[in-house]
Amino acid sequence: MGNKPRFSPTICLTHNCNLDCVYCYQQHDTNMRMEFATARKCIDWIFDNIPDDMEGVEIGFIGGEPLLEFDLIKQIVEYTCSKPIHENYIFYATTNGTVLTQEMKEWFIKHKHCFVLGLSLDGTPDTHNRNRCNSFDAIDIAFFRETWPEQGIKMTLTEYSLQHLAENIKYIHSLGFREIGGVNLFEGTFDWSSEKYIKILVPQLAELVDFYVENDHLQIDQMLNRRIAMCEEENRKRQKWCGIGTGAIFFDIDGKQRPCPFCTPMTFAEEDLAAICNRDFSRVDDFIDDTCYNECYIYPVCPYCAGANYLTQKTFKIRDKSKCRIQKLITLFSADLIGKRIVKHPEQYEDSIRYHTISAIEKIRALYLPEFEKYLV
Repeated sequence: MGNKPRFSPTICLTHNCNLDCVYCYQQHDTNMRMEFATARKCIDWIFDNIPDDMEGVEIGFIGGEPLLEFDLIKQIVEYTCSKPIHENYIFYATTNGTVLTQEMKEWFIKHKHCFVLGLSLDGTPDTHNRNRCNSFDAIDIAFFRETWPEQGIKMTLTEYSLQHLAENIKYIHSLGFREIGGVNLFEGTFDWSSEKYIKILVPQLAELVDFYVENDHLQIDQMLNRRIAMCEEENRKRQKWCGIGTGAIFFDIDGKQRPCPFCTPMTFAEEDLAAICNRDFSRVDDFIDDTCYNECYIYPVCPYCAGANYLTQKTFKIRDKSKCRIQKLITLFSADLIGKRIVKHPEQYEDSIRYHTISAIEKIRALYLPEFEKYLV
C-alpha cells in the first residue's frame, strides 16, 4: 500500500446497546437493526466508489454495540470475501467486550487476518465500572491481548477518571497492551477549561511523561503522541481535520448515507441532521475556524471532531473554544515528553524531523508555559 489515505466507511449494524455508559451522547432506546439485504447494498457501493485519492478500504462496524449483531457481521464478511475485489480491505469494530461468547471468539480468531476487534477499556476495575455499568468482570481481556497484540485500547475520560488518568493508563499497560490507541475527552456540554480540571490534569500528565520516558518500549498514548513538528510547517494546508462527508462515509441501519459515524439519528434531532447532511463537504473552508488557523500555533495538532463540534456549536466553522486550554496543556506535556525521548534516543529521529521538533518544543514552551507555570510548582 502506498502513501494514499485509506477509505474508511462505517456501517451501523444496530442502534441498540447493552450498556448505558456515563458519557454516552447517543440514544440507544431502540432495537432497530440493519437487514442483510441493506448491508449487501452498502458493501457494493463502498467498493464501487473508492475515491481516487484513497487506497485500500477499512470497513468499520458500529452500533450501539456491534457484537449484538454478530450473525449479521458474519454474513457481511462472508459476502464481501465472496466478491471479486482487487483492493486491499479489512474490517474493524470497537466493542465493550461484554457480549462475547465462545462461538464469537473462535470465529474472530479464525478471521483475525481480515478483522480487527478493538476494546473500549477505561482503566482499573474501579474506574471502568464507574464509567461503564460495572462491566469490567464481563470482559475477557486476555482474548483481546492475545488475538490482536498490536491493537491499542480506547479510553474515554470523565470527571472521575481524569484524576486517575496516569493510574488507569499504567494499569492497561500492565495488562500486556503496548499501546493506548486513544484517550478521548468525552463530548457534550462539559467545560474542560475549568481551573478544577486543569489542576487535576497537570500532575497526571507529569506522571505519564516520566512513565513513558522510562518505558520507551511502550507506544505513547495518542493523547500525548502529537506530531508537533507539523506546527513548524511554513505553509499550512487548509484541509479538514477529519474525513467528514468524504472519506468517513457512514451508512445508517436503513442504508442511508450520513457524513460520518457521529452524525446519526442516535445523536442529532431530525432537523439538525437534515441541516448537517445538506452541506457541500468538499468546501474545505466551511470546516476551518479562521481564528484557530491564523492565530493558534498548535492548530495542526489540535484534535477536532466536526460532528461533536456541531453538537454543541450548531456549526462546523467555529470551533468549541472550551477545549482550548486543555489542548494547550496536553500539547505542552507532549512537547516535554518528545523532547526527553529525543535526548534519550536522538538516533531514532531523522535530522529534519529532530530539528523541526526541537523548534516546536521551544515555541510551545514559550507560548504556553507561562499560562500553566503556577500549576507546575
